[in-house]
Amino acid sequence: MPEQSPPPMAEIIQARLERMDLSAVEASRRAGLPADGIDRILAGRAPVPRGSRLVRLAEVLECSVSYLVGLDPDVMPPAEFLEEDQKSFGLLAADQEALLSAYGRLDLQSKQALLRVAQRMAGPEPEPAPAPRRSRAKKG
Repeated sequence: MPEQSPPPMAEIIQARLERMDLSAVEASRRAGLPADGIDRILAGRAPVPRGSRLVRLAEVLECSVSYLVGLDPDVMPPAEFLEEDQKSFGLLAADQEALLSAYGRLDLQSKQALLRVAQRMAGPEPEPAPAPRRSRAKKG
């Protein structure tokens, strides 16, 4: 992965580590990240964790997810920060992982446009099968 600029939360992570006198390696371990996970985030070599990993990182750093991602602590973080990274479950085929990865890099308007295109290409959703009717026994 090419090196990119550190995410805005890198300064917050660094400040929390210093304030808590906690090493990046130990914080990574406690949050369930790879040993070099936080170091890679701070250097801009890894994306910000999502879902449960982001929540665990906030817990380890004793702050809210909102604060960690640079929002007012009283504001709920955007839903995409709390969504699980599906490929981490190993449930997707390679082409699905590639599509999901590319989709994740799009801005909101592009995501909405792509969803409309995909829905049109896929056609209408199939009608659900009707539920089987149960016969009622007559009381007599």
